[in-house]
Amino acid sequence: MQLVITADTHVPKRARDLPAPLWVAIDAADVVLHAGDWVDVALLDAVEARARRLVGVYGNNDGPALRARLPEVARVELAGLRVAVVHETGPKDRREERCAARFPDCDLLVFGHSHIPWDSVAPGGLRLLNPGSPTDRRAQPWFTWLTARVAAGRLDEVELHRLPPR
Repeated sequence: MQLVITADTHVPKRARDLPAPLWVAIDAADVVLHAGDWVDVALLDAVEARARRLVGVYGNNDGPALRARLPEVARVELAGLRVAVVHETGPKDRREERCAARFPDCDLLVFGHSHIPWDSVAPGGLRLLNPGSPTDRRAQPWFTWLTARVAAGRLDEVELHRLPPR
């Protein structure tokens, strides 16, 4: 199962649209995980129309229309992998310990908010992934998102995709 993992898209405030290579990845993926800060319902509609399956949450910049359609936390099982998606996890200090306590029944936690790519493992084995942002890199050198594969309850081939500043 092929995953696309993205967050903090901020369309149309930070970009008019997602980068073309991300749309290509979305079209090819089995599941798209989006960790919030869509900003506009039109992007949610577009991703839903193109993705085979979407698992998304709302972020702090998402208004009532998005909050009416998306949960704060999403939990799914993908090919035996127990996944949670959330926008915010708090400060980076002790993030792994906090998230392991909050999501003890998960194998993977996808989160956003910081726009900073993150890949770590908490005590007990919870994997934490933040894809950064494909449209608002802030102080990061690249616009980013992730792809990964899931099979038999295992996550592998996690790849950070980078696009240079426009």
